[in-house]
Amino acid sequence: MDYTSLNVNSSTGKTPTTAAQSSGAADTQDRFLKLLVAQMQNQDPMNPMDNAQVTTQLAQIQTVTGVGTLNNSIQSLSGQFQQMQALQSVSLVGRDVTVPGNKVAVTDGKAQMSFDLADAADTVKLEVLNGAGAVISTQDLGAMKAGNQNYTWDASKSPETANLSFRVTATKNSNPVSTTTLMHDTVKAVSTTGSTLQLDLKNSGLVDYDKVRALG
Repeated sequence: MDYTSLNVNSSTGKTPTTAAQSSGAADTQDRFLKLLVAQMQNQDPMNPMDNAQVTTQLAQIQTVTGVGTLNNSIQSLSGQFQQMQALQSVSLVGRDVTVPGNKVAVTDGKAQMSFDLADAADTVKLEVLNGAGAVISTQDLGAMKAGNQNYTWDASKSPETANLSFRVTATKNSNPVSTTTLMHDTVKAVSTTGSTLQLDLKNSGLVDYDKVRALG
């Protein structure tokens, strides 16, 4: 199990940029206060700043500082959430997931295939293709409702069982229905790239975590 790609700072719970952002907010406030003091020292004695002006400017810097602090807090929480999500996703290693894809894995003479229909269809056709892209099996599945569908293909009599893929075509009233082919795969490792959490799958390689449709 590979943990090296998880950038988690357990001692501080902060993202690497939090300290720099806090320093920047403090510098901004310090510069503002210096400018305000200089303005008061060099004001026209015959026309001095009134209390309302000073109060307004102080309120403005407090507002800016408060917004900056809130932004830093949100970014820190976001970083901690991403780290928690990465750690929790480690429990997926070794588990099966369903993701968009069209590869066919034959086990004990059978292959489980899934697909999603955007709308109900009058006719649905599933085709299994070999590595060269030639159709080696065609299954007419008839009418099907919208949503996720599963089909078990009997590959015991198929001349080929390796490097297979499948495609699904569907129509409703002679109009094409959008389909998304899905495949079952096994999680080998978890990886983080910037703010993106990815799963390293046995057959599909790296897939974004949010592409996972189902577990098991």
